Order: sequence, then C-alpha cells, then structure tokens
Amino acid sequence: MKLLEGRYAVITGGAGPRGLGKAMARMFTEHGATVAILDLDRDAAQGAAADLGNDHIGLACDVTDKAACDDAVAAVLTRWGQIDVLVNNAGITQPLKIMDIAPENYDAVLDVNLRGTLYASQAVIPAMRAAGRGSIVNISSVSAQRGGGIFGGPHYSAAKGGVLGLTKAMARELAPDNVRVNAICPGFIATDITAGKLTPEQERGILEGIPMGRVGQASDVAGCALFLASELSAYCTGTEVDVNGGSLIH
Repeated sequence: MKLLEGRYAVITGGAGPRGLGKAMARMFTEHGATVAILDLDRDAAQGAAADLGNDHIGLACDVTDKAACDDAVAAVLTRWGQIDVLVNNAGITQPLKIMDIAPENYDAVLDVNLRGTLYASQAVIPAMRAAGRGSIVNISSVSAQRGGGIFGGPHYSAAKGGVLGLTKAMARELAPDNVRVNAICPGFIATDITAGKLTPEQERGILEGIPMGRVGQASDVAGCALFLASELSAYCTGTEVDVNGGSLIH
C-alpha cells in the first residue's frame, strides 16, 4: 500500500546526499508522493529532485527569508495546485560552549532552525487551510529534551526546544482546519553532519547509552516522517516522537 499516493510534499533542506531530507524524500516518493526539495543550493536541490524521478522539483530557498519561502511555495502551487505535506527539515548546528556563543552564532542557529520553521509553515498554511487538510512535520532534536547533544551547543538546544513549542502552538491553532502539526526528535543519526566527527571511543560511549545498541539511520527518521505525513496518523497532532533507539527512556 502506498501511503502518500496522489499527495504533494515539500521538504526543506533536502539536498544533502546522506541527510535526513533526502531520505525522507526518497521514502515519500516510494509511497506515491510528488516531492519538492527546497535548499540553499539550487543546483543541489535540482540534482536531488532529479535523482527521485522526472515529476519532482528542486528549488532554491533560504528559509530565513520570508519572501523566499513565499516565492518558493508559490512556484510549487503554480505547478501542482496543492501542498499536502511540509517537512521543516532545514537546520544547522554548532558545537559551542555557552560562553563561546557569539551574537552571530546565536542568530545563525536560531534563524535557520526556528525562524525557518515558522516562515516555511506560514507559506504553506493558507493552501492547506483552503484544502481543509495538511500535515506539517517539524524536525526537532533529542538535544531539546536533554539539554544538549553530541554536536549542538546550548543555542542549538534552545532553537530545537523552540521548535517543540512552536509545533504545539501551531497544532492547537490549526487543528480546527484539519491541519496537523507534529515534531520528530531524532537522537544520534548517521548523516553527513555526523560523518567523521567522532573518535572510536566517542562512538562506543554513544552506543553504550542506546538500548537498541546501534546508531540511527536516516531511514529510521524517514519512516517516522512517513507515518506523520500519512493518514495513519490522522488523529495525531501536537505530538513529539522520539527516534533515538531508546536513549531517552525515562
């Protein structure tokens, strides 16, 4: 059964070859969706879309620029006429300690992770409201829940914590319009961001804290996103779903 047959999805930050966005895009297309990949790099976005097949599109979009988000979504709507799913995946991290966070560091991390989630959502909400349905999936992090992760500094935790608050507030406001908003909190996932950043000792330490005994894969997050994007989760809104192999059981 194809869970997203006839549905149209927009994924921000989806061009990285080993990133979460590309994995979600691939799984969505396998389940019948047509996908638009938005990324800072137009060529990378178009290349990633081409990898998925002929019907998919890649567009340049800086999610920290509200006009850019509006323009990208307008282009998608002109082509498709509808957007059923938005995945707010675009994000950056910085491994800084609290006293090392300069104003420009704070601005960059908060803008991409939190402001970008707001702006991309604002761009698609009118079309979803008009259609009387929609699913927005926000990517937060275990860092928001435990107060820091492996790579992200405190400003990253704050940004991803803000994503959780925004998710719940949006879900509450949009529920009467049948637009659902949920968040995913990945733990340690093997992606381009984490590749080559850990010593063998560090990786062993991480694995010791994961009851399932393995590092997460991008496909693990993609499967959760597929569930939240599809009608299987029709009565789920305002939730945060942990994808961490049990590392935050409490």
